[in-house]
Amino acid sequence: MSESLDACSLLSSSSQLDQMDEEAIDDKEFDIPQVYTPPTLESILNELEDEEEPFVLEDTCVLNTENIDAHSCDTASLASSDSGDPAHFKRKKRPVELKATIHGSVLRNSMLQGISAQIVSAADKVDAGLPTAITVAGVIVVGTSHGLALVFDNNQALRLCLGTKTTGAEFGAVSALSINNDCSRLLCGFAKGQMTMWDLANGKLLRTITDAHPPGTAILHVKFTDDPTLAVCSDSGGSVFELAFRRVMGMRSCDSRCLFSGSKGEVCCIEPLRASPDFTDHPITHYSLLALASLTKILVIGLKPSLKVWMTFPYSKSDPSSVPQLAWQFVSVQSAVNPFLAFCKGDTVHFLMIKREEMGAIHVIKQRHIHLSCDIISLNWINGCTLVLVDSHEKLLIVDRPSQEILEILDLEQVQLVYNSRHFKSLATGGNVSQALALVGEKACYQSISSYAGHIVCLGTKSAHTMTLRTWRERIDCMLNQDHFVEALSLAWSFHEGTAKAVVGLCGDPLKRKGIVGDKMLEILFQFADHAMKRCPEQGRIQVMEQHFHDVIPILIDFSLLLQRPDLLFDQLYARLLENPVAKGVFLELLESYIVTNRLGHLPTTIMKDLLAHYNSNGLMDNLERCIVHLDVTSLDIQQVVQVCWENQLYDAMIYVFNSGMNDYITPMEKLFAVIGPPLREGRSLTAEEVVMGNKLLVYISCCLAGRAYPLGNIPEDLVVQIKIQVFEYLILLHTGESSSDAYPLIQTLLHFDTREFLNVLAMTFEDLNDKQAIEYQQRIVDILLQVMVDNPDFTPCQVGGLFTFLARQLSKPNNTLFVNRNLFDQVLEFLCRSGDASRHTERQQVLLQLLQVGGVVQFDEEKLLTLSQRANFYQILEFLYEKKHMYDKTIDCYLKDPLRKGEIFSYIHELMSMASHSSEEKQAIKNKTLQHIQELIILDQSKSAELVVSHLVEEVDQIICKLPDGELLLQFLSSFLELRERHYPGTTLPTEHELHKHLLDLLCRFAPQQLLNFLQTSQQYRLEEAIQELWLSLLETLMTPQKQVLKDLTMNVLNSMSTLVSLPAIIQQILQNPIYERGKFAEIQVLILGMLDTFSYEQTLFETTTSLLNHDLHWSLSHLRTAVTRGLHPRQDSCNICLQQYKRWQDSAEQILLFSCGHLYHIQCLQQTVDCGLACASEQQQQWSCYKCSTTHRGRGRQYTIPKRSRSTSLVQVFQEVTLDFQQEQSWDQLRCLYKGPSRLSILAELSHRHHNERTGIPVQVHPAQEGFSLKLSPPPLLEE
Repeated sequence: MSESLDACSLLSSSSQLDQMDEEAIDDKEFDIPQVYTPPTLESILNELEDEEEPFVLEDTCVLNTENIDAHSCDTASLASSDSGDPAHFKRKKRPVELKATIHGSVLRNSMLQGISAQIVSAADKVDAGLPTAITVAGVIVVGTSHGLALVFDNNQALRLCLGTKTTGAEFGAVSALSINNDCSRLLCGFAKGQMTMWDLANGKLLRTITDAHPPGTAILHVKFTDDPTLAVCSDSGGSVFELAFRRVMGMRSCDSRCLFSGSKGEVCCIEPLRASPDFTDHPITHYSLLALASLTKILVIGLKPSLKVWMTFPYSKSDPSSVPQLAWQFVSVQSAVNPFLAFCKGDTVHFLMIKREEMGAIHVIKQRHIHLSCDIISLNWINGCTLVLVDSHEKLLIVDRPSQEILEILDLEQVQLVYNSRHFKSLATGGNVSQALALVGEKACYQSISSYAGHIVCLGTKSAHTMTLRTWRERIDCMLNQDHFVEALSLAWSFHEGTAKAVVGLCGDPLKRKGIVGDKMLEILFQFADHAMKRCPEQGRIQVMEQHFHDVIPILIDFSLLLQRPDLLFDQLYARLLENPVAKGVFLELLESYIVTNRLGHLPTTIMKDLLAHYNSNGLMDNLERCIVHLDVTSLDIQQVVQVCWENQLYDAMIYVFNSGMNDYITPMEKLFAVIGPPLREGRSLTAEEVVMGNKLLVYISCCLAGRAYPLGNIPEDLVVQIKIQVFEYLILLHTGESSSDAYPLIQTLLHFDTREFLNVLAMTFEDLNDKQAIEYQQRIVDILLQVMVDNPDFTPCQVGGLFTFLARQLSKPNNTLFVNRNLFDQVLEFLCRSGDASRHTERQQVLLQLLQVGGVVQFDEEKLLTLSQRANFYQILEFLYEKKHMYDKTIDCYLKDPLRKGEIFSYIHELMSMASHSSEEKQAIKNKTLQHIQELIILDQSKSAELVVSHLVEEVDQIICKLPDGELLLQFLSSFLELRERHYPGTTLPTEHELHKHLLDLLCRFAPQQLLNFLQTSQQYRLEEAIQELWLSLLETLMTPQKQVLKDLTMNVLNSMSTLVSLPAIIQQILQNPIYERGKFAEIQVLILGMLDTFSYEQTLFETTTSLLNHDLHWSLSHLRTAVTRGLHPRQDSCNICLQQYKRWQDSAEQILLFSCGHLYHIQCLQQTVDCGLACASEQQQQWSCYKCSTTHRGRGRQYTIPKRSRSTSLVQVFQEVTLDFQQEQSWDQLRCLYKGPSRLSILAELSHRHHNERTGIPVQVHPAQEGFSLKLSPPPLLEE
C-alpha cells in the first residue's frame, strides 16, 4: 500500500508525550534485584561468559571474500535481484502465522515519493551510489554506497549533498548516521572505519575522525547523546568507544575512550537514552545512560558523572544468527514518567523500567515480556504503548505492549529493505571479523529503519517509506470504504468504551470521548441501514431476503441499545425498514429475543400495535405471550392485549396483564376454574390442554400465596398480605354461582385434579404463615379438607392417605398450631386395613406406610395398628413396627411371607449382620432365625444362601449340611459355598474343609459325574494326590474282588498305570489287605512287585547321576569364567583410538586411561567429548563406558565397563566393580553354543530314562522335540582366548 504524503505532516518540530493508558504495575513483579552496589565496567569486561557457546557457521563460504566483488553494491534486500547474500533464502522460509484481532488498519504506510525519486536519480545520473543508511530528525539524511550523505528537508527537497565521490572511494560506503538533538550536526560513519562531522546549516565539514578506534574495522553504529559534545560509536570488532568533541583556540578535536572491548564479546548494537524536549529535565538524563547489546547479554552503563555499570541482563537461549535489538522510550506508569528499555534477541521482547530513587540510586525493574513466533530483526517504539517490529520474513508487526496483542501485520517485501550485512562482515577492510558477528550480520538492518516523533522511516534499495499511526477516524473510514460496516461499528465501540489499542486523536475525558464516538456510530448506523436497503435482493425467493435482513437488523438493534438510543431505533431506523415489508417482519420477530432477555422493556405504541398484528397474523402466539410477560404494562394497550389473549388462550399473558395492569388476582383464577371445573365435576377425563391449564392454576395459586408474581418477578410488598387474604377467601367459598349444590367446589376441584400437588402447595404456604389471621385460615382450610374428603367415596384411599400424610407432617412440626381429632386417624386406619377388601392392597399399604414414616404413628394405638396390619397382611407395616421395637428376627418372617419382597431377604440379613449398632443378642437372634429357615432360603436361591453362609454363618456350615438331604440341592449349595470360600478367602481353610471337599466329590460322582472332571481341573483347594489315590485304590479294590477273577489281565494293566501316580507302599498295602491274598498266595503278583522294586532302583540311580552332572557343569563354568575375568589385558596399539596420540605422551599429566577387553585404548577426556560413544552416567560414584570403536562398528554391540569415579592416575589401570558381557565375551558365548549343537547330557539321560521305562512297561512314550534340545545354562560362558 502506497499513499502520497503531505510533506508538512511528515515531521514535527516539537516532541510531546504520546497518548497512552496508565497501567498499574506491581513492583513485586520484577525478578531483577535492585542494584545497591553496581559492578564496575572492568569487572564486566573481565567476566568469563560461561554460558556462551561456540558459534558454528552453517555455510563457511559466507566469510570467503575472495569471490566477492569489492566494488559491488553494499546493500542487500529480499526483493533485489542483484543481491548475492545467501541469507536471503533463509529469510523467506515461512510466513509469520499470528492470530489477528479486528483493530482495523492501524498503520498508514506512505512512500516518500520526492525522496525516492531523487535517490534513484542520484544513483543513475551522478553515480551517487545505492542507499545504505537513513536517519531522521528535523531533516532526513540518506547515506549512499559511494560515501555521500543526501540531506532532505520537510518538503522532500534535496537541501545538501555532503561529501564527494573521491572521499567515498577513500572512506567507503556510509555505514551509520546520527543527528544531534537541535538538528545542527550530522555524524557519518564509513565502511573503512572513518567518521566525519558536518554542519547541517551550511554543509561544512567540521571534523574527520580517523583514529577513534582500531584500524581495519567498519563503523557499525554512531550515536549522538543528549550532550552535543558527546557521542558513542561501535565497530565491526565489537568494541564501543566514547567520542568527546573539543574546540580550543578555534581548533576542533575529538578524544576517544574505549567503553567496551570486543575481545570479551562483540557488541552488535548501542542505543543512548535521548530525551525529547518535554523530558530534558528528567533526573535520569543526568546520567547519560547507554545500552549495549552484545552477543550474550545486555548492559546499561552511565557515562556521567563517571563511568558506571548499572545493570547486566543475559539473554535466554536463542538462535546464534538472531540480531540483538535495543530501543528507549519514556512511558507513563502510575502517574510517573520513566524510561523503558525494550530489547530482544530472537522471538522474545523484554522490557526494563529504569527508575531513579531520591537518594540517587538507579533501580532496574523487569516488566512482562512479549513472546512472538518469529525472529525479530528490527525494534522501534512509535509511542509509549505501541512497538513496531520487523521479522526475518520482512513482515512488519504493530504490537500493543500492555495487552501484548498484535494489532496489525504488514508486508514490507515491496519496500526492498536495505541490509547492512557487508558492514558487519567488514568486507571493505578484508572481512576480519569473528564468525559470530558475521552470522548476526546476515539479518542486520539497523541503519535501514529509523524512528522519530511517532514516525517510522524505512529505507529500500530504490525508495523510502514512512509509517505512522492512523487517527481513530481514519481507521473507521478505512473499513467503511470497504463496506465493512460491522467491523467498523465494533471498532468504533472499542473507541467508545476506551478498550481500543494505539488510539490517536481522541481526548482523554471519558464523557467527551463517548459523545464524539457516539455521534460517529450513529452516522455509521444510518449508512449501514441505507446500504442494507439498497443491497437487498429485489428478485428471488423470500428466504434470501429474510436471510439478508437477519444478518443486518440484529446489528442495528444491538448497537442502538448499546448506545442507549432506543428512540433512534424505533423512530428513524424503523421508518427506513418500513420501506420493505420483509424487513419490517424480520425486525418485529427479532425484537422477541431482546424483550425476553430484558434488554428491551418498553415499546412505543405504534411498535406494539404492529407487533401484535404481525404475531397474530403469522400464528406466533406463543412468541407473543413470551414478549407480553416481559414488557412494561404501561406500554401495552390493555384492552387490545386482553382481547388477543382471550381469543388465543394466552393465559400467562392474560394473568400478567390483570395482575400488573389492574392489580386483579382473582379474575384469572375464575377463568381457569371455568376451564377445568366442569369436566372434573362430570367425571370426564381432562384433555392435554385442560391438564396444562390445571397445572398453571396450581402454580398461580402457589405464587399468589407465596408473594411471587406470575410468571415472573415478585408481588409488591405492600400488596402481599392483601393478596393472600383475597386468594384464601376465594378458595374457601362455600358455593359459587356455577355449582350451588356442592360444598366448597373450588377446593374439591383442586383435590380431584391433583390431590398431592394441591396439598404440597398448601404445605409450602403454611410454612410462611406467621400472623394470627393466617393461622386461622390454615385451621379453616384443614377443617374443610377433612369435611370434604373423609367418608367421601369419590376419593381413593391414596388421596385420603395423602391428606392424612399431609396432616401428620403438619402435626409433627414443633411450632404446630393445628388441631385434628384423633378419632379421624383411627377411622382412616380401619378404612385402610380392611381385611376383606383385596382391592388396591399395595396402594393402601403404601399410603399407611407413608403416613407412619412422616410421624403419624404417634396418632395411632400401636397394638391396634399391629393387629390390623397382621389381619390385612401388611408386611411392610409389620416390618416398620418390628424394627422400631428391635425385633429383627420377626422382620425375617415378614420378608419370607411377603411375595413381593421375598428375594430381598438375603441383602436384608446381610445388612443386619453387618451393622455395628446391633447388639450381640440381636445378632444371635437373627442367626437363629436364619438357621431355622435355612432350607427355605437355599431353595429360594442357592448362590445367595451360600454367600450369606460364607459371610456370617461359616461356623454353622456343618449344622446346615446336616439339615439338608443328599441330592442336587445339597450339591449346588456345597459347590457354591466352597467356590465362594476359595474366591474370597484364599489361603484359609476350615477344620472340616477336607471332609467338605470329599463330600462334594462324592456328591459329584453320584449326582453330576459330568461336572467332576471340570471341578478337578479348576479347583485348587482339594488334595489332588489323595483324591487320585483314593479313586485308583477304589478301582483296584473293585477289580480284585473274588467275583471278578476273570479280570486278571485288566488288573495288571491298572497296577502298571497307577504305579506312576500312587505310592508303592499304598499299592502293596491295598493288595495285602485284599481277602484273596490273606493266605500267602503271592505268585500272581510276584512279577508286579519285582517290577516296582526295579523301577525304584532305576530312579534312584538316575537321580544320583543327574546330581553329579549338574555339579560338574557348574564347577566347569565358574572356573572358566573366573579365569577369563582375572586375566591381564594387552592394548592392540600405543595410541588413543580417538585423538590418535600415544598414551605415553600423557603420562606426566593427571589424565586417566581406559583399556577395554577388546584391546582398544582411550583417554577418558576423549570419550567424554565424543557424544556418539554411548556414554551414560549411572550415579555420582560410577560411570558406565562402552568401546567407541566397537560400538560404531558392530551396530551398538559395544564393550561396556562400569568403573567408579576415583582420583586421576598416571598409569594404565583396570577397575572391575561390576562386570557385564562385552563383545568378546558374547563371541565366546556364541562359540560355546556352537560346540553344544548336539543334545545335552541331561537330555540324553532323559531320553534313556523314557526308553528304559518303555521297555519295562511295554507302553510307547514319545519323546517331545523340545526335550531333545534342552541344555543346561546356569552361568555365563567362559571367555575363550583369541
